[in-house]
Amino acid sequence: MKTSFSVGASALALVAVLFVGCRGSQAAPEDDSFHTSGSHEADQRAEQRVSRDEQIHGEGEGGHAKNSPKPSLFDRLGGETGIQRIVSDFVDRAIADPRTNWARKGVKHGAVLGMGGKTSEWKATPEHVETLKAHLVQFVAIASGGPTEYEGRGMEAVHNGMSITNAEFDASIGALKASLDSLKIANDEQKELLALFESTRPQIAKKR
Repeated sequence: MKTSFSVGASALALVAVLFVGCRGSQAAPEDDSFHTSGSHEADQRAEQRVSRDEQIHGEGEGGHAKNSPKPSLFDRLGGETGIQRIVSDFVDRAIADPRTNWARKGVKHGAVLGMGGKTSEWKATPEHVETLKAHLVQFVAIASGGPTEYEGRGMEAVHNGMSITNAEFDASIGALKASLDSLKIANDEQKELLALFESTRPQIAKKR
């Protein structure tokens, strides 16, 4: 199993992931399965995940004056440093949660009637985790309008054969939400980032 951006969630992150984020002026990766455009369904999912917090804590902070250009999500998340903090917390949290099954324990690809096949298990060694975080930071950065270049492969290609379920993807999105809450990311930015990751579901998880 490749270690370049092997997100079960979520990335899986892996989802994410976005997301209504834009890719700014960066050129698209050669693999056209790399999707970062948002969708109505993704926006609704993100809205639902944040709505409860808004009812308790109020609307997100950091409003912008009318007619003034809104900074990119990349800038509002604190640039590459801010995204690194989010990704590091998220990846550690997701790996520790057995519901995400990022290790792909018990999962085989190429099996026939449950027989044979090769294991899809991924070992969270320090080197593998470091590579995963680096590629996920690049993904989030470019998808949110940053100047970073993405060095990983397309979402669908990376997750092919992993048999990631929607329940596992949901658990990964939940881990991301927990990280955003822990790091006190404003509600508006949470919605956009969660929607970005949600938009990668078709390339990562099995259909319902």
